[in-house]
Amino acid sequence: MKPHLARLGVLVVLAVLAFPGAARGDVVTHWSETAANALLRDAGQGAYGLPQMAMVHGAMFDAADAIDHRYHPYLAKLHARPWYSSDAAVAAAAHRVLVDGGVVRPDQQAALEAAIEPQYATALAAIPDGAAKRGGIATGEAAAWAMIAARTGDGRFGPMGFVLRPPGPGVWEPIPPTGNDPGAWLKDTEPFMLRHPERFESHPPYPLTSRRYAADFNEVKALGRTDSVLRTPEQTAAARFWGGPTNAVATWSGIIRTLAEMRPLSAVERAHFYALVYLTAADAQITTWKSKDRWMFWRPVTAIHRADTDGNDATEADPTWTSLITNPPYPDHPSGLTTLGGAAVATLQELFGTDEVAFTAVNSLGASRSYARISDVVNETIDVRVWSGVHFRHADVDGAKVGRNVARWRRQHGFLRPRRYR
Repeated sequence: MKPHLARLGVLVVLAVLAFPGAARGDVVTHWSETAANALLRDAGQGAYGLPQMAMVHGAMFDAADAIDHRYHPYLAKLHARPWYSSDAAVAAAAHRVLVDGGVVRPDQQAALEAAIEPQYATALAAIPDGAAKRGGIATGEAAAWAMIAARTGDGRFGPMGFVLRPPGPGVWEPIPPTGNDPGAWLKDTEPFMLRHPERFESHPPYPLTSRRYAADFNEVKALGRTDSVLRTPEQTAAARFWGGPTNAVATWSGIIRTLAEMRPLSAVERAHFYALVYLTAADAQITTWKSKDRWMFWRPVTAIHRADTDGNDATEADPTWTSLITNPPYPDHPSGLTTLGGAAVATLQELFGTDEVAFTAVNSLGASRSYARISDVVNETIDVRVWSGVHFRHADVDGAKVGRNVARWRRQHGFLRPRRYR
């Protein structure tokens, strides 16, 4: 971290694009955006896209670092000449993972390759032919194949859907129209850094008969219903920004890209920035899906429809209640969006050495929201999922804690740390 960034005294306003738009000035960011578009947008992956994004960014980092030799590698201990082309190495690593890493379903593979191959050809054509280019490509390929080998059989794209439990008070059931989670395999996916992800799982949901559960129940019932008269227009706008037809993970991906672009970083430093965020976020999301499977806690809509079965005199059923945004197809506790936010925010604060960074985020529908601090994003999403009617507050708060705890553990264990001597 550069000392002047730790003493940042002014706020820089940034424009954040979750989908293609503004030109990007470096190859690492270009391939980060390419991966996000291919996986999060075109392939329709949301939370399930984080392991694939971690694979791409981990390989790009190892490829760039093999040439620069500034950090301890994530996975591949490669030997490369310092004069090899970093641009060629990064492009080759990203391309190979995307094309041969099993990052999409088999029926999506042809479309993925059709989108990626022309971009790779263009990237290589911009690099002068010669030994530096050849060496860079070989380095990127080696980093990619090491990643692919390490992630083969890691549980990604395994059995779809959570194993359902007998219906009853507090038990999650698939909610039309989204049904049972096609990405439930995330709970069985091998982490990238954590050895025992179960140690980072969330606290349990509140007992149905407790006062804290009743407080959360009545809050989301009042504020999260479609026609709530208590939810303000600003709260509704925030809820729709992060929910509805937009892809919240893609929006976060845009935030990460633009925050990375504000830093005057070399190729390996930028690759390190992205890899640190995505590896941490992927492990946090895997941990959260394990918690979801453990607790299998019902969503507010089911709880409100069946409040007469929960044994709590402070809750009241409303069989006509509907949420502002459509419920995701997985259990309530903890929240995946706030888990991503907790992990990303903690890592970004670490990378910047401050929380005082202002920016404007723009989602896929062109809606924008401005934040004065990095942490404002996760703090808002904790509220947003209540205003949306899809989470109890406890699920949101615990999700953010899971993300922060994973980031703290990763930092304490020194993953991708700088080398002492160069």
